[in-house]
Amino acid sequence: MGPQYESETNYLRQYMRLLFVSLGVLTLVTAAFVLHTVLHLAPSVVALVGGLLLLALSRLDAHEVAKDVEWPTLVFFAGLFIMVGALVNTGVIGQVSQAATDAVGGRLCPATMVLLWGSAFLSRSWTTFLTWQRCRPSSPIWWPDSPTVKAMCCGGRWRWGRDLGGNATAIGASANVVILGMAERAGKRISFWEFTKYGLIVTVITIALCVPYLWLRYFAFA
Repeated sequence: MGPQYESETNYLRQYMRLLFVSLGVLTLVTAAFVLHTVLHLAPSVVALVGGLLLLALSRLDAHEVAKDVEWPTLVFFAGLFIMVGALVNTGVIGQVSQAATDAVGGRLCPATMVLLWGSAFLSRSWTTFLTWQRCRPSSPIWWPDSPTVKAMCCGGRWRWGRDLGGNATAIGASANVVILGMAERAGKRISFWEFTKYGLIVTVITIALCVPYLWLRYFAFA
């Protein structure tokens, strides 16, 4: 058995062990996410404990692992949620949502279209979900099976669906920010405006396709 063969065997054993350890920790973390209400643990705590457990069991160098963390992305999201929280606490989100509710006056069709295009625009600033929370939940407009909520699923972000509006800009969705950071580290930098140039076209087309779908499903054949 030559030195090269032994080196390759050790390399394979090392990463096979890391694979099984990662799968084990992932299983535990997933189960904890599902049972977090029973365990009385916040999802953030579960994620942090899972990450630290994996780091401890993997026997990897913490400094080397830290180099691969997308720190600019994490700082960006921290600042983003601070900004959204400030808008909520100062009443800006509540005023905008109240104005939108008053503008449609309880009419389903206008409300559906306003929410479809409005949530697509607002999803780029990550405030759509918070805007919905500040609207009037007692109105039929905001019932779970209403066309307005389905419009929110298409244009913005909501617990039952993902948004199409987030495709418009680099900061419209978390996946966009992460992948741009990874691309830059790989030497393939994509600028904000370069992303928007293509993303905006895709967003307008996909949101426009939702208009006949919502109209036909909830109004034309209702």
